[in-house]
Amino acid sequence: MKTPLLYVILAPALFCTIACHNKTDKNLTPLKSTLLFDDSGIANWRENWILDGERATVINTDLGMELRAGPEHGNDTCHTVIWTKQSFKGDICIEYDYTRTDTTTRCVNILYFHASGKGNDDFPVDIALWNEKRTVPHMDTYYDNMHTYHISYAAFSATEYSGDNDYIRLRRYHPNGNGLNGTGVPGDHFKTGLFKPNVSYHIQVFKYQNRVEMHIQNNQNASEQLICKWDVSMFPECESGRVGFRHMYTRNARYKDIKIWELK
Repeated sequence: MKTPLLYVILAPALFCTIACHNKTDKNLTPLKSTLLFDDSGIANWRENWILDGERATVINTDLGMELRAGPEHGNDTCHTVIWTKQSFKGDICIEYDYTRTDTTTRCVNILYFHASGKGNDDFPVDIALWNEKRTVPHMDTYYDNMHTYHISYAAFSATEYSGDNDYIRLRRYHPNGNGLNGTGVPGDHFKTGLFKPNVSYHIQVFKYQNRVEMHIQNNQNASEQLICKWDVSMFPECESGRVGFRHMYTRNARYKDIKIWELK
């Protein structure tokens, strides 16, 4: 029996459609499945968080949890990090609403995830065991002694006012005596136009397999959005640890509806 001409014409196109669809599916961001952590930001922050920094302030309001670093630029006692008491492992998504409450264009906000100590007697794997070493949150205490991913965002030069020259950058700390050298993951974004003061942004960070993605959307303007993607396969695996928000001196922001998910 002869094959209908219409089928002969359409079959290659149909095959291509299916094949291309399947190829695309392999690159899709995994779905969120099990909720592992949930903090509205309204209740007492001490229930779920540990604070680094002797001059930091945390304020819970109906709008969320506001983290305020100390006011003196250049004074390391004014840095701060707030860490989840809970640790997480494997493929996860960190989701929250972020509102910048400062107006400066110096210094950075950082999201840490899968953070653990380098594992010797002075800096055990569980970073809660050496909180006292972070009373003054010197940056080098973290990158010299932790395994973690670090995303700088709403970020500017630490030494000068930068106008609209913000950036987003991923690092993978792997303490080996070289400081920040070799920690940068290719894929920086510059002049994003995001994170305007007093504007709420929905952030989702996905860590899965050898990939990290950051999805950002303005909660008041859906057309203002950005997806950042990084390949971390060139670095050693970093698969478990705590999640933290860092503010360098003078930086303030509010966090609401913080959720951490296991990914399918």
